Amino acid sequence: MSDAEGRPSDLAHPFGPAAASSARGVRPTPLLLQGQDYFFRSPDTALDFQDRMYRADLVAETPGDPAPCVLVLARAADMEMNELSLALAEHDIRMVRIDADRCLDLGLTVYTDAPLLEFQRWLLRPVLVWRRHFDITALPVDPTTVHGAYVREQWQAVANWLACRSDWEQVNPVRSSAHLDRLTQLHDATAFGLRVPRTAVTTMPGRARPGGGRCIVKTAGHHLLEPEPGALRGLFPRPLDIRRTDGVLEPAPVLVQQYLDAEHELRVFVVDDRVIPFRVEKLDPAQLWVDPEAVAVRRVDVDPDLASKLLALCRHWRLQVAAFDLLVIDGEPVFLEVNVNCDWRWFEHRAESTEVSDEVHGWVRRRFEQLAEVAGARRERW
Repeated sequence: MSDAEGRPSDLAHPFGPAAASSARGVRPTPLLLQGQDYFFRSPDTALDFQDRMYRADLVAETPGDPAPCVLVLARAADMEMNELSLALAEHDIRMVRIDADRCLDLGLTVYTDAPLLEFQRWLLRPVLVWRRHFDITALPVDPTTVHGAYVREQWQAVANWLACRSDWEQVNPVRSSAHLDRLTQLHDATAFGLRVPRTAVTTMPGRARPGGGRCIVKTAGHHLLEPEPGALRGLFPRPLDIRRTDGVLEPAPVLVQQYLDAEHELRVFVVDDRVIPFRVEKLDPAQLWVDPEAVAVRRVDVDPDLASKLLALCRHWRLQVAAFDLLVIDGEPVFLEVNVNCDWRWFEHRAESTEVSDEVHGWVRRRFEQLAEVAGARRERW
């Protein structure tokens, strides 16, 4: 089909007008970037109690063997780790951290033939390592320059090695969690007896209708983009509008998921063998980020069978600290995803609870003490 001047019309394109525009070099805005006004500037100010005390020479140090420590790879704005630092300090447990947004001037030597590192002027022996929000995109460099690309490449390699090294124990080992994408999660959750929404992976969201009814579109990756260090933008689930997306080719695959009308949601934290559930009530999937004050959160109990399945999944995935998101439909839980970083302070604040924080702080302390005791006995035998 052609127009009056003999040019092919948009309607003649097999995927419709939007695809025809794309073929001419004019690409439509990706679906998950349309109408997203969430923006967060992540500060790089150090608020870690121990970090500030040691740097200011306010801690009396005792000479002797390398000090055992908890090593955290995060970023300055990780408030969960700031609280953990304070909680561990109360029990005289050293915690050090390498923050992605503050690591360019860090004095660091990691020994490859011994489980030791020099951190600034201290010789330390990591016992427990936890990588959380150490995202390479947070490094304050321009990745389009040779210098920026070089810095990113080196830190990516070393951070991955630190978070996988077998000389010390890992919290949520990267060897397992790095490959725990949403599609693997859905497959495994089904295998462990949980219901999941029907899901498709596609670059043609307008032509994918899993479940045959209403659908929502989700990112296959992180919920936040960081195109420049410290500047985070949201990629939140949104309803699929067939009238606007039919025939539109996305530049990268997205998840199209069956929409399920839920009574409420559950955010269930698992800390070792403890299950701590919260009921979450919100009007739309993105409200947690764009209008958090309108979201209601309260502590609840869950069915023992659900708790058992979530604990089994954590053992299968080798996760010690995790957060599950589920829908509740006619009383039945439906698995959406598991969050490995599982920030919990906001949920605690809304529910006026500190239960997750208390459990995390206690578990890290107890595990550190067990590992430090074993390591000490091993050194005495040597």
